[in-house]
Amino acid sequence: MPGGEVDLVARRGRIVAFVEVKARATEESAALSLDEYRLRRVVVAAERLAPRFAREGDDIRIDAVFLVPGRLPRHLANIWHG
Repeated sequence: MPGGEVDLVARRGRIVAFVEVKARATEESAALSLDEYRLRRVVVAAERLAPRFAREGDDIRIDAVFLVPGRLPRHLANIWHG
């Protein structure tokens, strides 16, 4: 998709989350890999996909999940407030 991509779309009740997943060797490198430029690309993709997945009255958010070997996944909810 031009402008970006979303790794996962998840729904829980009235919340629709567009999720970026980053798998890296360390949590620090995972966090650094989701810079403002990449986050904006996820937002653009989410805006394009929202009409397909969201219903009237839903809350839409951008989340991130960091995957690091030997650790539980780290979920960051609602990371975009632009």
